[in-house]
Amino acid sequence: MAVRVRVPLAALSLLFYDMKHISYLFLIAVISSLVSCGAGKGRFRLKGKILHINQGELYVYSPDGVMEGMDTIKIEAGRFTFETPCKNEGTLMLVFPNFSEHPIFAASGKTVEIKTDASHLKEMEVTGTDENELMTEFRQQTTSDSPPQLKKHATQFIKDHPASLVSVCLVRQYFVKSQTPDYRQALSLIDLMLREQPKNGSLTRMKQLLRGVGATTVGSRLPTFTAYDTRGRLVSSTTLAVMQAAAPVAVINVWASWNYDSQDIQRRLQSLQRRSGGRLSVLGLSLDAGKSDCKDALRRDSITYANVCSGEMLEDKTVTKLGLTAIPDNIVLKNGRIVARSLRADELEKKVKELLGLK
Repeated sequence: MAVRVRVPLAALSLLFYDMKHISYLFLIAVISSLVSCGAGKGRFRLKGKILHINQGELYVYSPDGVMEGMDTIKIEAGRFTFETPCKNEGTLMLVFPNFSEHPIFAASGKTVEIKTDASHLKEMEVTGTDENELMTEFRQQTTSDSPPQLKKHATQFIKDHPASLVSVCLVRQYFVKSQTPDYRQALSLIDLMLREQPKNGSLTRMKQLLRGVGATTVGSRLPTFTAYDTRGRLVSSTTLAVMQAAAPVAVINVWASWNYDSQDIQRRLQSLQRRSGGRLSVLGLSLDAGKSDCKDALRRDSITYANVCSGEMLEDKTVTKLGLTAIPDNIVLKNGRIVARSLRADELEKKVKELLGLK
């Protein structure tokens, strides 16, 4: 026999209200949980807070294929957020308004946070993944190091952490792209890391690049290369050799529209070429992600000599073949042979003037 229970209408209304309220709160909790967990699978999110920069822009690119080309990050009220597709672990390079570059290690589904002061970028704190926290620890422990001390500490770090992406970044920064590179030590450390990271394409490419450096040492001739400049004209080792019959001094210069030092060199080379009386030829290799940025910079600075821009940035075949490892970077030739390479702006200008007999 069924038993009927009479429930007051007011009580039913209260029960349904409570159930709806609980469901609503549960939904809010789920959404909040999803948002706070970070980027979704296959994506990477970067959040930052920068003191002493209220508004501005950062550039971001990847030396190992996390993302294609270069992107711009807007800073508003000292904060920024950036998100990008990310299938595999890799490195992003943040370019700050002072043109200094700082690595961020990306991973699928992760969110990383940056806290820094624009006047003390070397003390930047990056949290969210083990790799970024490891890099933060190294950065903060070596803030006051001299260049020789930095190389010493970087070497020990790499030996202690051969499987880390941070080690890949350190060998590139302190032994390959440094103003005083040590390619022999770099190759030794790369071989050590490849034993722990045999599938790391970035390490393999760096090793190939260093072989290119070995082929372009002072006293040697350029290896053969072929490319097309921004006007669609063929440029090659052969055309450069033909030009040197009339212009015995030549400079190959690596630059990018977002790198101030390299643009300064571009302008100096243009001025030197105008003063050379036809005795100086220059070839620019732009590492811009797009030809439009390259062409805009050339027009702005009235650069008239040939420039190549493949859009492949550091993966450009000509750059790799010539063993050019940084931005800026350069090779100086006289009568077809390399007489200097990887000079700073003042050193390069002095060397070219010396070769041309200019004051």
